Amino acid sequence: MSKDFLELLADGPDAADERVRLTAFECLFNGLDDERVASLFTLLGWSGDFTCYAIAGTPAVAPALAAGAAKGAASSAGGHAGSAAGSAGSAGTTGAAAGSAGYAGAVGTKGAKGAATPTPTPIPASGPAVATAATAARMSITRTIAGLGGDSLIGEHDGLVIALVRQSGAATPEVTCTHTLPAFAADRPVCLGPSRQGVSGAMHTVRAVLFALKAAPAVSPHDVPRPMRADDVLPERALIGDEDARRELVSSVYGSLTAGGPDDPTLLTVSTFLQCGGSLETVAKELNVHPNTVRYRLKRAAESTGWDATDPREAYVLTTAIALGRIHTAH
Repeated sequence: MSKDFLELLADGPDAADERVRLTAFECLFNGLDDERVASLFTLLGWSGDFTCYAIAGTPAVAPALAAGAAKGAASSAGGHAGSAAGSAGSAGTTGAAAGSAGYAGAVGTKGAKGAATPTPTPIPASGPAVATAATAARMSITRTIAGLGGDSLIGEHDGLVIALVRQSGAATPEVTCTHTLPAFAADRPVCLGPSRQGVSGAMHTVRAVLFALKAAPAVSPHDVPRPMRADDVLPERALIGDEDARRELVSSVYGSLTAGGPDDPTLLTVSTFLQCGGSLETVAKELNVHPNTVRYRLKRAAESTGWDATDPREAYVLTTAIALGRIHTAH
């Protein structure tokens, strides 16, 4: 960050809450979760070992808002033009009529049946009268999560809107994420991060969704559900430098394959199956066992790791985990 930590909070009382929120998110984006970050969260009302998760995606463009803004701008322009014409021709009636017409266009007119033509509803925002797509998404997500009994902090990063949700009430992360989908672009992925605890957990779940969305283009659209989970793209996250994804693949996936010790044939069976292109008969011959034995071992591996070697996509996850695990073990 370009400013000193305390300078970021010194812009006056009116901007304090917003500055604290922005600073807290900037810290999370950059992998910071120390005591100073915990103090920022305390100022925002998030203290203790809270449970949280992140939801992120590209904000939806609101056509209705954009159309309303354009209509309002055109009407205002007509009002100014009419007023100018009225001033120029103050001795006559043409300018006054034009000015009146322009003014009516700016504030709304009566239809043939006396009904007022509605004017665009102003979007609450500090600064510009028209909210950006990100601002509109932030407002929508905040309302949705509050309606489900939850609490959220919303940030923006590289064109994405990220909601950090403090879990409360009966709404699960999946339900909450599904309800927020309309705030995100329909043709872009939306990611749900893992549930974690405290400020450190907030940092990890926020970074997980950011890395996941960055890695999503590497995966076939058929393999990316909407919403997707950050763990759906663990190998791709690891490839682009996500240390959390690498640790997850090594400790959870590779660790499960090796949990039985050196005499457990699970790792050998899975790795041989992957190397042989998924042929049960070839693996059985290679290991000198019956094909049913291979099936049993693969089923047991899927139960322990959560990833099925017979599924092409999940086989890739296992291949990456085994490679990373062997590298980690060798060093």
